[in-house]
Amino acid sequence: MEKQAWEELIQRLIRAGILRSPKVIRALRRVPRDSFLPERVKAHAAMDSPLPIGFGQTISAPLS
Repeated sequence: MEKQAWEELIQRLIRAGILRSPKVIRALRRVPRDSFLPERVKAHAAMDSPLPIGFGQTISAPLS
């Protein structure tokens, strides 16, 4: 995942009023979503949608 794309998503969520807690913002910046994704979907980590993680399961969208 590209750090810039992840930061842009965070900024979009802040502007939309979805992301307000400084603690949550800090956590999103410190723990990248791609750490929890299989290789085949890591490139999509900054997408604001659920992503498949295997066995018919998904990781939730970042906050929207």
